[in-house]
Amino acid sequence: MVASKLHILLADDDEDDRFFFEMALNASSLRSKLTMVTDGEKLMAYLHDQKKLPDVLFLDLNMPKMHGAECLAEIKKDTRLKGLPVIIQSTASESEVTEKLYNMGAHYYCKKTGADELQQLLGFVLPLVSDKKLERPERRGFILVFRDMSVKA
Repeated sequence: MVASKLHILLADDDEDDRFFFEMALNASSLRSKLTMVTDGEKLMAYLHDQKKLPDVLFLDLNMPKMHGAECLAEIKKDTRLKGLPVIIQSTASESEVTEKLYNMGAHYYCKKTGADELQQLLGFVLPLVSDKKLERPERRGFILVFRDMSVKA
């Protein structure tokens, strides 16, 4: 039996970040379909239009028109959308922000860094999504930290 494609939704306004995400995804061995939206309003319109939701959403926190936290709040309040796994990505890492995002129902938080870390993030999250084993961790496991493999100590 051939495994079905994972449908991955990326909401990010930064063109470079979308490009690097797509490159990292293409390097993955998992079969996938990537849909990208460029702001929070487009994200919510897309989700409300879909009969079948994507398998996972990678959500940039700082987006125009509707902030990522606003999108997360709307997703988690909607009975049809609230089960959608949401992985937050951002350059910010203040503890009060990550605490709020965890309490709002995000699955994981990962600080945007480099291409190697992005590949590690996808290598961690996507197999869990594919195997239907992605669950919200306890608070201490919410922030994912990957080390740049190209930097030698």
